[in-house]
Amino acid sequence: MDFYLPIAQVQISIITILSLSFAVGFLSGIFGIGGGFLMTPILIFLGIPATYAVANVANNILGISVSGATTHWYRKTLDYKMGIVIVIGGLIGTFFGMQIFQYLKNIGNINTIIALAYIYLLAIVGTLIFVQGFKEISALKKKIIIKKKLHTHFWIHGLPFRIRFSKSKLYESALTPIILGFLVGLFASIMGIGGAFLMVPAMIYIIGMPTRLIPGTSLFVTIFITIFVVIGHALSFQSIDIVLVTILLIGSIIGLHIGLKLAEKLHTSEYKTLLALLLLSVGIFMGIETFVLDQSTFALKSIPTSMTSTNSLEIYVKNLSKNSPLIYAFLSIFFVIIIGFIFSYIRELIHHFRLSKETSVKNLDQ
Repeated sequence: MDFYLPIAQVQISIITILSLSFAVGFLSGIFGIGGGFLMTPILIFLGIPATYAVANVANNILGISVSGATTHWYRKTLDYKMGIVIVIGGLIGTFFGMQIFQYLKNIGNINTIIALAYIYLLAIVGTLIFVQGFKEISALKKKIIIKKKLHTHFWIHGLPFRIRFSKSKLYESALTPIILGFLVGLFASIMGIGGAFLMVPAMIYIIGMPTRLIPGTSLFVTIFITIFVVIGHALSFQSIDIVLVTILLIGSIIGLHIGLKLAEKLHTSEYKTLLALLLLSVGIFMGIETFVLDQSTFALKSIPTSMTSTNSLEIYVKNLSKNSPLIYAFLSIFFVIIIGFIFSYIRELIHHFRLSKETSVKNLDQ
């Protein structure tokens, strides 16, 4: 079933987008990532222009992150203090990232530039994590016990403005998470990502946070960064398509909560290795898609259309986006946040219902 996107002005297959967004949401739930590094290249591959893919995936990530972070808040697996410090750097990075995106858009070839950025970043980060995770799994299989300090301290931790992060049991310079946040905000604006594929490994290996707190804190940070990314893209390029966001959000959030359930059963080393394989796979896919495949003949590619919309809703959406971009941006943000909260609340109700049912069964047995 094809559907016309009023802002992006292309036709898409709803079933295809729903299926892919479900898969991305599922992986987001497992690894605590927003999924932008997966969804953005997929949408570009399917024929949606990069300007629209980046902006709408950012809006979708916002909904996923709200839903996932709320669930982690219920579970008390979220370090607010660390998250807020990272967000400070993230907002600065977002501002500079928007300027770079504007420059890249003006010089043309933005699709190729974004693809190359993905390939290099995913290959580097994925390889580093894979090597570390593989070593840990090998040690576990051989039953080798490696004695480690509670936290590995680097020179960056000793910089000025040291802060105690009680939840993560860390005492280090606030500049460490601020610099991380800056980089995340920078790449989020340019590449349509929540930045978690950079943030998660940095939280593990540089900041030194406990693994159980990383997914929730990562999603918490992503909420604030993507809000500013969405507003920036809506004001600068009028590229938010609420129809596309709705389709993405439905599939993503359902997949997210299934992934969250599975994530509870993963060992730390397995978590690292699977994340690394995921990053490397996407990097390889981007390389093949950019330099090998002939996109003009690929079957899944969306078909651009020059058709003029006569649907009153589509006309209203286009006019609101063009004439009142700030209002349109806030409406789309409010929409995805509400959807994210609703899904998370429903999941929590189901969780408590199962717990109460198990408790009742145990009481009856006794």
